[in-house]
Amino acid sequence: MKLVISGYYGFNNIGDEAILASIIQSLKEIQPDIEIVVLSNKPELTKSTYGVDAVDRWNFKAILKALKESGGLISGGGSLLQDQTGWKSVPYYSGIMYLAKLLRKPVYMYAQGIGPLDRFFNKWIVKVVLNKVNRITVRDEESKRLLENLRIKKNIQIVPDPVMGFRVENLKSDWISGRKFNKPIVTVSVRDWKGLKNFKIKVAGALDRLIDQRQVEIIFIPMHGWHDHNTSVEVAKLMKNPSEIAPYDASIEEKIAIIGSSEFLFGMRLHSLIFAGIAGTPFLALSYDPKIDSYSNLTHQPVAGHVEQGDLNDLPQILLESYQNRKARLELMRGTTEEMKLTAKETAKLAISSLSSNKGILKSKGGIN
Repeated sequence: MKLVISGYYGFNNIGDEAILASIIQSLKEIQPDIEIVVLSNKPELTKSTYGVDAVDRWNFKAILKALKESGGLISGGGSLLQDQTGWKSVPYYSGIMYLAKLLRKPVYMYAQGIGPLDRFFNKWIVKVVLNKVNRITVRDEESKRLLENLRIKKNIQIVPDPVMGFRVENLKSDWISGRKFNKPIVTVSVRDWKGLKNFKIKVAGALDRLIDQRQVEIIFIPMHGWHDHNTSVEVAKLMKNPSEIAPYDASIEEKIAIIGSSEFLFGMRLHSLIFAGIAGTPFLALSYDPKIDSYSNLTHQPVAGHVEQGDLNDLPQILLESYQNRKARLELMRGTTEEMKLTAKETAKLAISSLSSNKGILKSKGGIN
């Protein structure tokens, strides 16, 4: 079987790359001879990194050829159908799914996070296209509810984020081992958000207070290449205490290892929180998107506030209390994350069975299914 995977791949975003790595890993564990073609912004890098085929996500001719030669399309995971980071995402990813259906190929939506969707036209596109796909799985209740409100008639199943199924064995960080940390480590994931600066000042102040009162070491973990590295530098410069910034280009495994070596994570990026869940590190989230609140609620971890609402005056105290209560929070998290790890791979089984079972149907029907 040959499958095409569409997502936000080849953009140096470690969270989305972890999604791709997890999907590939899970699919190959179930069907070792599976052939995979990824639509990537950097196809050569994707090929060398994951040992799969890849084509330029902007090359329509290459995409068309890949879909024609495939047994179906996997769309996801990640937050693909949303219009908060630009207007192009919904038309692009919906367009790839629609093209697959025009070619009479089955389409499986893999553990996506849906929304926010503010534009009427984007809501219409999502409604039209998703009512034609073969199977829909989403990663949280809010995404399911949004699709139901859009009158998606397909069955919608909630599954764990694919990264929860990522196999982590004997992880280590050469970067960590090459440094001497004499105090407990707290890892921090920050990102820029719509150019807002006030929340960065609040974060810097809260980290300083944590250092002063609990004598910890701060390590920033850039999850999206230079983008998060630059934001980490900005926050670090606002602090009066010194801190470290981990390599922005560290591998998925090394970033999980760094978070796993810390006693606590304070994070904005969703996949920094998921990495913490994998590594068994309790966390405090700072939210800029409903997906952060959803995962935090699911794993029984606190949310400090929301960057756009400016409700961060109590952040220093919340961070301090969350760090002090980290052991109790870890116990609450473990019950959920262990179950998520076990069930995440079931999504890949469902994908293969769903795409395989549609072969006969597709050959007997014309037009869009």
